[in-house]
Amino acid sequence: MNILNITKENFAQEVLQSATPVLVDFWAPWCGYCRRLGPVIDWAAEAYEGKLQIGKINIDEQPELAEQFQVDTIPTLILFQSGKASEPIIATEGKGQLTAWLEQQGIS
Repeated sequence: MNILNITKENFAQEVLQSATPVLVDFWAPWCGYCRRLGPVIDWAAEAYEGKLQIGKINIDEQPELAEQFQVDTIPTLILFQSGKASEPIIATEGKGQLTAWLEQQGIS
């Protein structure tokens, strides 16, 4: 399980230029719901290994990226495929909702 720390310096290389779809979790350490979602993100990293890369963006450290993708509420998840961003999923309710959303995006 490899979860990337995404910054404005590595965003283009790790996300936009990735051959594998990248699920980006916009979060902050002070966000209780973000911390509760952490195990689901860890689960997804294992369950979708080889099909999906997981990256996390700390919005406190990377406010430019949060602004660029209009992240007003956290946790927000955005799937990037071939450099294009999906519609976000905000405050997912758990594995079931995340799995269904990923399937809608063509990830199974």
